Amino acid sequence: MVKIDLSGCAPFVYEGDYEFYKEKALEAYNVLDKETGAGNDFLGWKHLPSQTPESLIGQFEDIKAEWLRAGVDTVVVIGIGGSYLGAKCAIEALSHSFQSRMGRREDSLDVVFAGNNLSEDYLAELLDLMLRRSVATVVISKSGTTTEPAVAFRLVKNFIEDRYGKEEASRRIVAITDKSKGALRKMSDTEGYRTFVIEDNVGGRFSVLTPVGLLPIVLAGYDARQLLAGAAEAEKVCSEATENNPALKYAAMRNLLYSKGYKIELLVSFNPRLTYLGEWWKQLFGESEGKDGKGIFPASVNFTTDLHSMGQYIQDGERTLMETTVSVENSNRKLMINTDPENLDGLNFIATKRVEECNRMAEMGTRIAHIDGGVPQIRLSVERVDEFNLGSLFYFFEMSCGISAYILGVNPFNQPGVEAYKKNMFALLGKPGYEADAVALRERLPIGF
Repeated sequence: MVKIDLSGCAPFVYEGDYEFYKEKALEAYNVLDKETGAGNDFLGWKHLPSQTPESLIGQFEDIKAEWLRAGVDTVVVIGIGGSYLGAKCAIEALSHSFQSRMGRREDSLDVVFAGNNLSEDYLAELLDLMLRRSVATVVISKSGTTTEPAVAFRLVKNFIEDRYGKEEASRRIVAITDKSKGALRKMSDTEGYRTFVIEDNVGGRFSVLTPVGLLPIVLAGYDARQLLAGAAEAEKVCSEATENNPALKYAAMRNLLYSKGYKIELLVSFNPRLTYLGEWWKQLFGESEGKDGKGIFPASVNFTTDLHSMGQYIQDGERTLMETTVSVENSNRKLMINTDPENLDGLNFIATKRVEECNRMAEMGTRIAHIDGGVPQIRLSVERVDEFNLGSLFYFFEMSCGISAYILGVNPFNQPGVEAYKKNMFALLGKPGYEADAVALRERLPIGF
């Protein structure tokens, strides 16, 4: 389970202020719990860990087994935002750091992602890979019309149908979409694709514990049952209306720090496996809180790597930063540093120590240095990087986000600002109905664009 340590914030806040924000967090929690706040029709994620049926995971495992028997070795997961970030986070965290060079793991499929950008080079290179592999795809979209995944699916679907024929293609395509409406639902029903539902009451960025995240994780060979078990434990702990609730503590402290001028939160990890946890977390909090002229700006760094690029700014730059470190208590491997008779690098003083001990001391040293430099420190910790603890982190952050946004006074579950770029893009691409907008926008484009 996620543990929280707020002692690194003590030099920056008054105890009375924190008590005030704990009360605000408890009020916000009660709004979330009683489902009386803005966006309350998007709270289907709250009980997913404890209510997801065992049979659903079995269906995912059956698809994996069927595709393995058919010789499939690569699955293209198509989606954008919350439709891919949770699965990408989990798979990156659980995979060998050099998996692409090690070869495919037994009883698993190689999962790659598309539909999260409009890069022509990326999509052309995806097709290069598909030419060398036996391919299936999982397409994730409520509507089926979001541009980035829709473009990718057109290309991938066309490739699969050309190579395997339409009948076999229908067995190699799975759609995760709306229950009854939308272009992808209509296509799936027409073509006979297997489908799983994104419920109307679960928004994309809260969907990692639905088929959106669980199916790709199973296909990649990881244990979705343990992921849900970790999330279920977090659901239990984070559903307590007490000051012992870690999600409540986190939401209270980050909003207190925001009120004191700390406008930017860095999610920090000292384990490169958690790089995409930062990407998933940035979307969760950025899209949930960044509205109405408000919101903590979410960013992420990976230490010790980024201490050699961003460390100077964090230590000595403008004092608007706070850090939340996700600390991993135990590594999954053990590696000792050897003695060198020459000792030219001067490192024999750490010979016979584990590499992780050095990493832990780097974490502690960084924490102290940044506190001394004026950067408040929130520390979250989990036992290790595995499915159970990832599930705990996912649910902890989702609950924290809902509480935090209600403290801030915004609707956590809408994203009105996302539509602005889409409207402009459609106009510039010549979508029917946007002609007047296109004329006005082209007058504003730089010369030669």
